[in-house]
Amino acid sequence: MPVAEPARSARHVAAVAVLVIRDGRVLALRRSQDKDAAPGVWETLSGRLEAGEEPYPAAVREALEETGLAVDVERRPWTAYAADRAGEPMLVVVYRGTPVAGELTLSDEHDDHAWLDADAFAVRSPLSKLVEAVRSALEAPAPTRTAAPAPASGTGTATGDA
Repeated sequence: MPVAEPARSARHVAAVAVLVIRDGRVLALRRSQDKDAAPGVWETLSGRLEAGEEPYPAAVREALEETGLAVDVERRPWTAYAADRAGEPMLVVVYRGTPVAGELTLSDEHDDHAWLDADAFAVRSPLSKLVEAVRSALEAPAPTRTAAPAPASGTGTATGDA
């Protein structure tokens, strides 16, 4: 008799990650020890989408909230991958961006930061899919700057949504 697989939740956490790139290095952040998921892990800036929020505005919002930086985030996602967050399935949409204004100020979600090349990030972060994203983003031509960073307040939906 076949063994039944455990039921997977139909619910997914939706999240964004932003690879903030400066001078061929990515901004790496260490999660605070009191975080509920992955305390002490090195990552890029990231966060969950709020109800009704689209990924791009979430990426711009998270960049400002977690770093104090205005980041020119490329509108087209760099990549996306499936992950797990504290036992829940999660979809992560990854963007690239360039800091354009502000002074780096960490939120209480992180307790340290470093500007790292791909190899140094791979040594610090156990998140293999994020490491792959960082490596590919740093090997590609540098992000091109758009006219101005998008405001973080928009949560609109595309026209023609079903």
